[in-house]
Parts: sequence; C-alpha cells; structure tokens
Amino acid sequence: MDAHRDAHADTTPDETTPETTPEDLEHVLAAARAAARPLARSTPAARADALEAVAGALEAARPELVALAAHETHLPQARLEGELTRTVFQARSFAAGLRDGSLTPTRVDHADPDWGTGPRPDLRRTVVPIGPVLVFAASNFPFAFSVFGGDSVSALAAGCPVVVKAHPGHPRLSLTTAQQVTAALSAVGFPDGAFALIEGVEASRRALTDPRIRAAGFTGSVRGGRALFDLAVSRPDPISFHGELGSVNPVVVTPAAWAERGAAVAEGWVGSLVLGAGQFCTNPGVVLVPDAEAFTAAVDLPAPGPMLNPGIVEGFVAAASDLGSQPGVRTAVEGEAGPDGAAARVFAVSAADVLANPHLLELEAFGPAGLVAGYSSEDELRAVLDVLPGQLTGTVQAGTDDPLAAEVGALLAEHVGRVVWNDWPTGVTVSPAQQHGGPWPATTTPTTTSVGTAAITRWQRPVAFQGFPATALPDELKD
Repeated sequence: MDAHRDAHADTTPDETTPETTPEDLEHVLAAARAAARPLARSTPAARADALEAVAGALEAARPELVALAAHETHLPQARLEGELTRTVFQARSFAAGLRDGSLTPTRVDHADPDWGTGPRPDLRRTVVPIGPVLVFAASNFPFAFSVFGGDSVSALAAGCPVVVKAHPGHPRLSLTTAQQVTAALSAVGFPDGAFALIEGVEASRRALTDPRIRAAGFTGSVRGGRALFDLAVSRPDPISFHGELGSVNPVVVTPAAWAERGAAVAEGWVGSLVLGAGQFCTNPGVVLVPDAEAFTAAVDLPAPGPMLNPGIVEGFVAAASDLGSQPGVRTAVEGEAGPDGAAARVFAVSAADVLANPHLLELEAFGPAGLVAGYSSEDELRAVLDVLPGQLTGTVQAGTDDPLAAEVGALLAEHVGRVVWNDWPTGVTVSPAQQHGGPWPATTTPTTTSVGTAAITRWQRPVAFQGFPATALPDELKD
C-alpha cells in the first residue's frame, strides 16, 4: 500500500478550500471540551434520540444532499442514494443498540468472601466516553465515511463530542451535511460543541496535537495515515489513532473452484474490481489462481466510470505504472479509457515472482486495476499467503468438495479482518458482527472495526467501580 491512495482521504490541501483560522479552531476545541462532560453524563436514550434526529434530518434533505454529492464527486445518483440510505440506517442501528443496552457492556462481580485469591470486593465494570474525537473524512464515500459517517456516528453514540476535518473533495456537501447535523443535535438539546466541522491541513494537525482531543479516526492512505498516527502517538499525552490505511484484499481461487466455474469467477472478480471505478477500500486488487493465462483470457474489462477527481486519476495512473514496472509483471488486459482518461488494467505475474518480490502485495492501485498471480502448487499458494501483509479482507473462491478452501480461509484469517466465502469483498454490511479492520498496514488498530455497531468501542474506555453503594452507581450497574 503506497502513496497513490493519498487522495482517498488525506492531508493534501485544496486551493479552493478555506483553512479554519486558529481563532475559529480554538473556539471549536473549547466548545468540544465544554460539551464533553454533559455528553458523558447523557443517557443512552438521549443519545439515541439525537442520532435518530440527525438521521431524520438527512433523510429530509436527501434531494439537496445527493445533488451536491453528485456534482462534487461525479458518483452516480443511484450509488449516492444507496449510500445515504446506508448512512441513515447506520445511525438508527446505533440508536437501537443504545436503547436495548447492547452498546453499554457491563460486568458485575458481587462480593465473595471465599474468592480464590482472598475475599473479593463488589466490582462492577462499565464503559465511559473517551472524550472529544477528531474525525478525518474520506472522499470516496461522501456520506458513509465522511461528515456523518461511521466514525462520527459511533463517537456520538459513545457520548463523545466530534470534530470533523472536512475532505476537500466535497466541501459544499461537507458544510451542508454539518449544518444539518448541528441543527438536529441542537433541536434535541445537545450542547454547543457536540459537533463541529473544520477545514484545512494545518487546522487538522493542530487539532490532532491539541490536548483537548482524546482520540482520532482516519480513512485514507498509508503515507497520510502514518504521518498522522506518528503525530498522535508522539504527543506528550499520546492518544489512540484509529486509521484505515490500505489493502489489496486478496482473492484465492482454488483448483476445484477454477475447474467448476472458472469463467464465472473471472467475471465476478472483474465486476467487483471495477465497481465504482475501483474506488473502494475493499477492492479485490490481487487474485491468486492456478492458471493465470486462462484466467486473464476470460477477463473482459469495461470502460470505468468517472473517478472522484483529477488527483485520484493521477494517483491511479502512477500506481498502475509502478505496479506494471515491477519485475516479472506484465500487462495482460487493458480496457477502454473512461471519461477522464483512466482505463481498467489487469496485470499478470507468477507466484514465484511474488515470493521473490513480496512488495507486490503492498502496491495498491486505488482504482480499476488488479494483479493476477498464478501459482503452480498448493505449497506455493501457502507460501504466498504466508508473506501477505495485513488486509481488510481476504476471499476464498471454493469448489463444492474442497478441503483446500477451508485451509486457505484459516491462512487468510491470520492476515485479514474479514474472510469472504464464494462472494466478493466490495460492499460492507452495517451489522453488529461486522469487522472492518485488520493488521498493519490495513489499519493502525487491528482489534477494532470502523463499520458496524462494535465501532463504538474505539471511543469508550472501561471503568470499574469497587464497593460503591447502589445510590452512587451509574444506572447501568445497579442491580
């Protein structure tokens, strides 16, 4: 995963985007700090009301928001409609979890005079919000991973004030969305400072290093994310930095699957590869197959739709050129160019060349490009999987009676956050069981997820209360 994904969600300045002034940033951070205590003491029901209020406001503003998003991102209306629906559903899912108590995990150990290590006092553990959170919005999902995306929703659900650094790829949409959010929160009585938008590289860096910010979330490139991660952990008071950085999302086609339905697998891979012009963090950029020549012969590449912006196009072209120039790599298929000049491309390489140059598995071309790697034996396939860097997803395309596929799934699970069976990784369901994360360099915190209601745990920390009378306990810890 390299620098070419930077425009996905990075710190690259945009000349048309104003920078939040130091004075305005100070006001935002002071207000966030002032809001932290009342938000921390708010009830789960009150936070659920707030999330539902914002969801309703975004739904009511759907025509305006979708039109703005289409104008600024060039994404098709149907895709944006679906993404906004997902964003609203996500907020309501967190609200439901707050209401039923599933997002406030507790553990009660009653006093026990006969405990094995000696008399045990009454211990009760709950979670509390970590404090003001800084969110870096992404460009490729202008609703679901932007101003009121998963990071913002989960942090508000936890009771944390949120400061969002707008992405320069959709500034008007960011501002309009933020206005909807702040108005809805104010209408249900949330304090000023519960939510705010800032713009510009320098303002975001200052915010990240300010002691009033207690955690951060990021979706973007390895280079940009690593720079921000280093800032976050080099503070006098280091904070958690939850970054989603890069992934090539390998697909393994077993010999049994290839024999049974090879052409269908190739067609399915292409569909996932070029979906949304390849601008998905779960884009399956590497596929391991037993017959690379036959697989690439079955590939038919359509012209991609327009990409998000010229910076994305430039980064994609550079990344694809870098990938194609690696030892042993050849261009196998090239499709027609899309409206912005970018063409889908498929490269081919042998697994032996991958083992000689494992760096190939780190080269993410953020766009409609993929690498087909042919393996000559099961042992060679296992060897490639052993050198795989951390990934968001790994996919198994299996046959009907296929013991190798189960082993491949176990090997992938050593390196990825989500293992997919006979399906494709693009499309990440919002669900309590979802895991959208993985070992470095896929993320900076592989024990967490950025999608699904479990994302709330990134913005909570556990606290145990020992020997407290019932009258002094938090409500969720009372018998």
